Order: sequence, then C-alpha cells, then structure tokens
Amino acid sequence: MIDEKGILFILSGPSGVGKGTVRKELFKRKTELKYSISITTREQRPGEVDGIDYFFKTNEEFESLIKQNKLLEHAKFVNNYYGTPREYVEKTLAEGYDVFLEIEVQGAMQVKHNFPEGVFIFLFPPSLEELKNRIVGRGTETEDLILNRLKEARNEIEMMDAYDYVVVNDDVDKAVNKIQSIIQSEHCKRERIAAQYKKILEDEL
Repeated sequence: MIDEKGILFILSGPSGVGKGTVRKELFKRKTELKYSISITTREQRPGEVDGIDYFFKTNEEFESLIKQNKLLEHAKFVNNYYGTPREYVEKTLAEGYDVFLEIEVQGAMQVKHNFPEGVFIFLFPPSLEELKNRIVGRGTETEDLILNRLKEARNEIEMMDAYDYVVVNDDVDKAVNKIQSIIQSEHCKRERIAAQYKKILEDEL
C-alpha cells in the first residue's frame, strides 16, 4: 500500500487576474483539497472562527513565529500581519491531504524559498488590456492606483520563470480544468512514488 503524502499547490499571479474566483470554483469540485489557513494579527470579526477562518495571534506572537522561521511567508498590510503557518501545512500534508494556497506573487516567492518542493502555478491574464478591464471593473481603485497595479502586474509577469506551470485565465471553467489536471499529473510523477514503491519492494523481499 502506497502511503502518499499530500502536495502543496501554490496559485499565484498579478492582482485582478481572478485567483479568488478560480480557487472558489476549484474547491467546489475538489472537496478533498485543504485550504491553507492564514495567521493574522487583525481583529477577529463577528462570525469568524479561530482555526477555520484564520489563526488569530497578537503582534508579539506573530513576530515570535517570524524569528523562529515558523512561517512559509508573511506580509504586513495596513498595520496587520498575515502569514502562512509552516506547522499547519506540514501536518496536513503528512496526513495525506493536498494543501492549496492562493497568494500574491511576492508571497509565492517567499514560499518557494522556504518550501521549494511545492508546486507553483502562475495564473496569467489573457492580456494586459483584459487585466486593466478587470481592475477598472472593480470600481474600487483610483486612476493612479490602476496604473500602479498594471506596472506591478507587468513586473510580476516577468517573474513567471520561477513557476512550474502557467494557466491562462480566459475562462474560469477551463482554468479550473487545467489546475485539476496539474494536481492529477503531479500525483503520478515518477519521482514522487518511486521511493515509496522501492520501499514496498524491499519490505516484501
């Protein structure tokens, strides 16, 4: 019997590319996937549950985790820390579950440094024009912020070489189909199962 560990999948890409939409659709279809729960120092909102929505920590606790290298990545937004706990991810993988992380490009680069065995998927816009339309369509950003986001997106797209796979998000259904195929093919990779098969053969001999 092959005792297969889970795989960490990281979905990343520029702001406005539709990472959240694709992730939600994927989770509707693949219920056995585990979402990576983030740690945050922001206030717990009504209805949120510690350990399900987020792991809520104080600033001191969070900074202690940074010092102890217990985070796969972390960032600070509007005076609050957010990060991915290494212990939760490793425990969930050891239980045989795949873990899925949806994250910005800078965070993905930190994860690659701290957990290079992850599988990195870059979600690509059909074009920069389409990306601009999506950001403008949100109706939440000023003209200056839109231009900054587009410049940032161009820089992030140049970091594509750091990823294992690229999926163009021109259609959510098609993008999710491709990500499901990536998950399946990663589990069939020779190097993932060869060591386990060899151990079984040795045990039987």
